[in-house]
Amino acid sequence: MSIEVRAARPEEFPDVITPIFHYFGGPPTPDFAESVGLLIPPDRIHAAFDDGAPVGSASVFPLETSVPGAFVRAAGVTLVGVLPTHRRRGILRSLMRAQLDDIHERGEPIAYLWSSEDPLYGRFGYGIASFTGDIDLVRDRAEFQAAFEPQGMIRVVTADEAIEPFSQVQRRAAARHPGMFVRTPDWWRSRRLADPEWRRRGGGEMTRILLELDGRPAGYALYRLHFSTERGVATGYTSVIEAVGDSPVATRELWSYLIGIDWMHRVRASLLPRDHELFLLLHEPRRLMFDQRDGLWVRLVDLEAALNARTYKPGESVVVDVGDELCPWNAGVWELGPEGAARSSGEPGLRLDVAALGSVYLGGFTFGELARAGRIEIRDEGALERADALFRADRYPWCPEIF
Repeated sequence: MSIEVRAARPEEFPDVITPIFHYFGGPPTPDFAESVGLLIPPDRIHAAFDDGAPVGSASVFPLETSVPGAFVRAAGVTLVGVLPTHRRRGILRSLMRAQLDDIHERGEPIAYLWSSEDPLYGRFGYGIASFTGDIDLVRDRAEFQAAFEPQGMIRVVTADEAIEPFSQVQRRAAARHPGMFVRTPDWWRSRRLADPEWRRRGGGEMTRILLELDGRPAGYALYRLHFSTERGVATGYTSVIEAVGDSPVATRELWSYLIGIDWMHRVRASLLPRDHELFLLLHEPRRLMFDQRDGLWVRLVDLEAALNARTYKPGESVVVDVGDELCPWNAGVWELGPEGAARSSGEPGLRLDVAALGSVYLGGFTFGELARAGRIEIRDEGALERADALFRADRYPWCPEIF
């Protein structure tokens, strides 16, 4: 029988997201399904059906995401999978085709995601846009480079108390970090602040702390303690789920607190950006044991809208020729300058595909880096320098949560 690919209907949820859970060893838990049902409208789930049974699906969280200098509507692509019984039949390509068309029709300029495997999404126009890393820091080698006078007040808060001040801090932080999406109260409640047993992995309950500077919310951290001892010596660790400050001072105060928690031997954290303050705060930064992997992948769905949504540094314009097989409305010659992007009849100085443009969009990579990897065709040597000057971002892309 032929495979039918279409948007899901409300009554088909949660069955339509079960294909990806085949790889996790069982169906989605009730709390996970409830969270997804709250945050993903049914018609944002595209599914492939074989004789009425779902065999593949791809979903979207409708998000508001930060880009250099602005926030844009974005499609947070998630829960993508095809059953192993139906691989190599073009089902994933059909799902991604339907999803891209839907994103375009809804007027969301960009899509982005976390990739389960590196090669999967480049063929659909996604470009690797950032790296992220984990740390594993022994506390007795975690001295700061310089002494400082502690500031502010830190207190433990409940999940309900956390939503409003954490939201304020997170939005201010997102404005500084491209790639960070703004969480809604439902997202906070059902995902980030939720603490089901399966997430604890042998650790304690989630602790939620709020940092206030001059009487206003300035930072927060979520962590859990994994307590253990050997012959009376602490061997456990603090697992930092997320620590976000809205200023360098707030970030410093949060990490001073987290590193200082007694009865723990180590501090571990994941998904930190390559320009995190800890690299220069610590006297021995190599002790972070920073373990790097790919982070965000970005797809420009409406190139004109996406390029005109972000801001640029002062500089000279550059003309580029962009190829885009899956979204042909993006293909062609564009002039990029401090005021944005527009179609051009000029002679292009650079030729690249849309995936390469996705890699530089948030500021995580440069045109020069892509050119050295053979990802850009150079027709005008000066164009590389002009393009990099325009696209330079003040901070490295960071998204502290896999969605």
